[in-house]
Amino acid sequence: MNLVESLRTHRLLAIVRGKDAAAALRTVITLAEEGITAVEVSLTTADALTVIRQARAELGPDALVGAGTVRSAPDATRAVDAGASYLVTPALVDGLEPYGIPVLMGAVTPSEIELALARGAAAIKLFPGSLGGPGYLRALRDPFPEVPFVPVGGVDAQAARDYLDLGALAVGVGSPLVGDAADGGDLDRLRARAAVFRKVATGGTP
Repeated sequence: MNLVESLRTHRLLAIVRGKDAAAALRTVITLAEEGITAVEVSLTTADALTVIRQARAELGPDALVGAGTVRSAPDATRAVDAGASYLVTPALVDGLEPYGIPVLMGAVTPSEIELALARGAAAIKLFPGSLGGPGYLRALRDPFPEVPFVPVGGVDAQAARDYLDLGALAVGVGSPLVGDAADGGDLDRLRARAAVFRKVATGGTP
């Protein structure tokens, strides 16, 4: 299953960012065990490339472990070399097409959305989602009815439900899901939060 298919099916992208590489790796593995199939490891995470490499080794070649906070082609090169299966950017980034893997490109305005699509984005990371909230996605659906949007930034369980009801392809969720797990926090609490977001993603209420 490729990235867009996974997001369309499971409707969740987990975003892992932490100060402890070993804890970040445990977080990625735990999320996968809890049925969250697409996990992004931000390059701002401690030893992020090693986390990506080890996660892919443990979860297998088909695992959807991507690199986030990709801000340049050199970032992308390092991420791909580490085994990232997709790239996530916070903004418009040139030169990512040759890598041959899906790019979830950050954009917020209509002009940026068009530019991201022209750069070959597989989906649009609507970031920061908190800037306009679900109402802003509703406004974008009219001029961009076929564009796959993934709102990211300030997405708690209720916002996730609202975005998905408005036709988002999926939602990207960081701290409301991951909490402090990637800094060494409680994995049982992570599992409990994962269950809440999986329920929301399958149509349930928070």
